[in-house]
Amino acid sequence: MNKIKISDKVTGSFRDNWNFCVGTERMGIALQKEYQDTLEFVQKAINFKYIRGHGLFHDDTAIYREYEIDGEMKPFYNFTYIDRIFDSFLEKGLKPFVELGFMPSQLASGGQTVFYWKGNVTPPKDYDKWKNLIQALIKHFISRYGIEEVLQWPFEVWNEPNLKVFWKDADESEYFKLYKVSATAIKEINKDLQVGGPAICGGADYWIKDFLEFCKRENVPVDFVSRHLYSAHMPKLQTHEFCYQDLKEPEEMLKELQTVRQMIDNSPFPHLPFHITEYNTSYNPLNPVHDTCLNAAYLARIISEAGDIVDSFSYWTFSDVFEEADVPRAQFHGGFGLVALNNIPKPTFHMFSFFEQMGKDILYRDENMLATRKADGTVTITAWNPVMEKGDHFNMDFSLELNLPKGEYFINRTIVNETHGNPWRTWIQMGRPRFPGKKQVEILRNAARPMVISERVSCTDEILLLEFTQSKNEVSFIEIIPVADETNTYYKLDDSLIPGY
Repeated sequence: MNKIKISDKVTGSFRDNWNFCVGTERMGIALQKEYQDTLEFVQKAINFKYIRGHGLFHDDTAIYREYEIDGEMKPFYNFTYIDRIFDSFLEKGLKPFVELGFMPSQLASGGQTVFYWKGNVTPPKDYDKWKNLIQALIKHFISRYGIEEVLQWPFEVWNEPNLKVFWKDADESEYFKLYKVSATAIKEINKDLQVGGPAICGGADYWIKDFLEFCKRENVPVDFVSRHLYSAHMPKLQTHEFCYQDLKEPEEMLKELQTVRQMIDNSPFPHLPFHITEYNTSYNPLNPVHDTCLNAAYLARIISEAGDIVDSFSYWTFSDVFEEADVPRAQFHGGFGLVALNNIPKPTFHMFSFFEQMGKDILYRDENMLATRKADGTVTITAWNPVMEKGDHFNMDFSLELNLPKGEYFINRTIVNETHGNPWRTWIQMGRPRFPGKKQVEILRNAARPMVISERVSCTDEILLLEFTQSKNEVSFIEIIPVADETNTYYKLDDSLIPGY
């Protein structure tokens, strides 16, 4: 039994940078209806502030084209699709966290590509044309949305250039050249526009040290540092359909963040904002762990604590409308999304929605629980019990003593675990239908709903006792709300007259 005393004294502030940004598949796929419907669904529940994805300059957005005019190949900039996409984001309350990449095929110096949709990952063949493209794009954004709006958009140069799959030869000096040209081009338009990088993945943090020293040495502008964060080990088994990986302990993710924060603090730019522009358990879009309750329970601690270390962290991604590893081959296929295909929320979606309902004043926090107080006096608790071992006997019992004013309280507990709010389990019981019919989709949506338990309790001596059990991989959200009882306002109220009462 975990016996915990939660006083009414505020011990800190729960920062809202956990929902600062969310990841998305490439920009061009935002033109799909299911994508837009899912994004609206997610925004209503979680209210992210920014959205980031690859493929801004991929050929399917058609921003960059070259045509022969009088014997010379000249650029043409087409903003038809990106206007439609960015308009849709802003209409949903999302600002772009703009990733500058990948390379338009007509501007690319080579043919190396990544992903099913073949994003070109080679440097530009003409850096002057790259600079002109960046400036044309940003001038267009300012013209369309206004400088005050665009000043709020971070511009991140490329994605994971430390990996050969994302940047030809993982050439650090070539990336620094790309960054310098891009950052200088942006600042020539307006010195207050935000630009940063190097957007590396874990395991190559020396790039951050080298990057910041380069910016200092070459007098290159940098407004923030960006990095990615995943906790999966190398695959135990990888097929064309699934990837299976073990995970590090959650605290290892937090230690990584602390190490990089210290590296930035010891750099020539010690006060730069630190953005995690991608994070999840596994970095593979075919890992079934993303569909499970473990994913939610595991990442709850990261959401609870990482905001004390970094300025923002962006879950990768909001939706399984996602094609890095080809068009999805099944309803549940290990996709990154908070929401599965057919707009079916996963357990991690609900975990995020729980944190969206938390207060700002921290009353208590440990590795399995966060308790806060909202402005109206409501106490909110999110608790989690991640278990990576096999078996079912991993319950965690809690006994909470809360300092609260005397009175009556309504206790509302919303639960996601292996049995409730777990459509992946129901899908398996169905026989794992790849392309479920409408009736099956309806069943899965119903199965995705959390369980709700409520009760009314009295607090007579300014101590409210609350006991509950967390099952394996469970995430619970508890609201403790003072009761404003209006029972006596009803005329001749007598529930005893109800049959069966």
